Formats: sequence, structure tokens, C-alpha cells
Amino acid sequence: MDWNLIFTVTNAHALLMWLILALAPRSTAIMTGLFFGGVGLLALAYTAIVIPLLTGLIDGGSGGSPDFSTLAGVQQALASPGGATIGWIHYLAFDLFVGLWVARNADKYGFARWLQIPILFSVLMLGPLGLVLYMLLRFTRHNKVAGSVLPE
Repeated sequence: MDWNLIFTVTNAHALLMWLILALAPRSTAIMTGLFFGGVGLLALAYTAIVIPLLTGLIDGGSGGSPDFSTLAGVQQALASPGGATIGWIHYLAFDLFVGLWVARNADKYGFARWLQIPILFSVLMLGPLGLVLYMLLRFTRHNKVAGSVLPE
């Protein structure tokens, strides 16, 4: 399996989706396209690779089935080309999903796009840290913690 090609294609696809999320109008068609064509395709790519990888149908380069019950096993799995690739696709799919939620929620609460873009970039690059930044921003608009953190 050409892990470099899979990594390059999924990475470029995700970056294109992030650019669209940050810069394009947030119409229903665009957001639906980002959800299914972005998150959905990344999740499908992940699924199409991880199931054969975990069942031993394809070799990820780690020399055997990954052991996710120990730190050493996770390190070994992620140190292989296949493990690093599926790990990265996993991040890409989930971070884009969170980015879509942040963008929709920020639009709902009236946050300007110029304020959203650095937070979306933080979600893309640092995942949970970007989400925390958005939750803190949301908290500035609401006096209740629950109102700032519960997804709506």
C-alpha cells in the first residue's frame, strides 16, 4: 500500500475542506458538502483502511497487529507508515467535524468571521486546544458555563 500517497491525498483534501470552511459562504449546500464530502469521506477512508489493517488483511509496516492496550503498543503502531497514516486521517476527520460545529455555532451566536478564523486554525492544528479557545469565547457571550459549552 502506498502510505505516502494516501497521506498526501487525504491531507490535501482536508486542507481544501478547511479553506472552504474558513472562507466560503456558509450556505446549507456548502455546509452539507463539507460534512459529507469532507468529514464523511475522511471517515470512510479511515474505515476502509483501519478495518483491513486491524484484521491483518493489509500490512501497515509495524510487523503485526497493533496492541492499543499499552503505551508501547500504541507507539509501535503509530510509528509504522500505516499506523501514522490512519492516525492522521483520524485526526483530520474529527478535527474537521469539530471545526464544522465551531463554525456553525459561532455563526449562530453572531461571532464575526475574522474572529472565527484563528479559532478554526487552532482547531485544525491543535484540536482540543482550539475547542477550548472557542468554549472560552462562547463563555464571553453567556454568563452560564453550561450555555457556553453544551453543543446546540
